[in-house]
Order: sequence, then C-alpha cells, then structure tokens
Amino acid sequence: MFGMQNKPIFEDITLNEQDYLKAIFHLTIDSNLEKVGTNKLAEQLSLSPGSVNLMIKKLKSKSLVEYEKYGKINLTEKGEELALRLVRKHRLWETFLCEKLNFTWDEVHNIAEQLEHINSEKLIDRLEEFMNFPEKDPHGSLIPQKNKEYKFYVLSNLSEYESESKVKVISIDDASDELLKYATSINISIGTEIKILEKRKFDNSILISINKKEVQITNQFAESIFVE
Repeated sequence: MFGMQNKPIFEDITLNEQDYLKAIFHLTIDSNLEKVGTNKLAEQLSLSPGSVNLMIKKLKSKSLVEYEKYGKINLTEKGEELALRLVRKHRLWETFLCEKLNFTWDEVHNIAEQLEHINSEKLIDRLEEFMNFPEKDPHGSLIPQKNKEYKFYVLSNLSEYESESKVKVISIDDASDELLKYATSINISIGTEIKILEKRKFDNSILISINKKEVQITNQFAESIFVE
C-alpha cells in the first residue's frame, strides 16, 4: 500500500535510481522470484554486475533496498512505495496513450518510460480519474491503485501448459517492442484463446492454434505470454 504526500517524493532520487527501483520491483514482486541478486538484476537492465553493485550500494545508503554482499536484493518499505508509484504512473500513461491517443501496444512502453518521471502526483491522479480508474494496462498488467494494497497474482505462462490445453491470454510481457509486434502479427492480444497442439522436445518449439490457424512459436516467446 502507498499513501500520498504533499512534497515531491522523488526529489532526492535520480532517474537512474528510479529505473533500478522499478526493475527490482518487477523481479521481486511482479515476477515473484525467490532470489534476485546483482547478476539477475544486471541481466534485467543489460548492464554489468559491477555497475549494478555500485548502484545497489547507493540505494542501500538511501534506505531503499536491503542487501548483503552476494545475497538477495529486497526493496525496503520506502523503496517499494517509490517503485509502486513509478509502476502506477508508467501503466497509467501506457493506458492513456493506447486508449486516448491511439498508439499501438508495442509503441507505448518507451514513451511511458519517459512520462513516468514527471513528478506530479496531482497530474497522475487527474489522469487516472479521466480514464475512469482503469484496473489494467494495455498489456494486461495490474495498475497499482492509490491508497490501496497492490494485488499480486502468480501468473502461469503459455510454456507451462501441456498439449491439448485450451487457454486465454490475460497478460503479455511488455519489455520488448519486437515481441509485442510479433504477437500482433500472429493475432495474439489480451483475451485471445489459444489451443496447444504439440510441444516439440527436440527444439522446445510449440505448435498452437489461434482461430483455427496453426502457428509455431518458440518456448522463449511462450514464456512471455501469460494465460489462464
């Protein structure tokens, strides 16, 4: 849960530090990984472990993370609150860009990455109200709500299901524009119904059916599609 304060709460937090907080949030809370160290975070941010280690020390000095050398990285209560605010802003901007300005879902992530750093809670509150308090962004991710506890759900990805399974897409990883463009090209969107026809062991590819059309996808792509 996060409350609202009058002063700009990001005034002492650099944009780079904000990006780190959001990345840690996605790995530890949204992805529910049991152990997240500097190597995993470096992979997430496409940076060297040495650079990440230096930043984690800075974040720890600001009481934003808990971390011991070679141990697990956790957000403190303050760090989690800041991360939630960033995620809320990011997902609200993505929703606004798609619903009101007709951007496609593969275009909005990078723009929202810039807009999320606007340090005005009043603007975000007005934006949320203007869109009638949306619960999910265009990629199916939950939008943290003001003064309410963040609802976390463990999601299952498409690769976890066996042949003959019938599932519905409820969310998709938005970290890659190319992934979203590919999903669009094979008619996958939120709500799409998919039947798994065959899981091929020799290359881990998966044959699926969408609207009676067969498509072969990679296991890596399937891991980015969350279904129920």
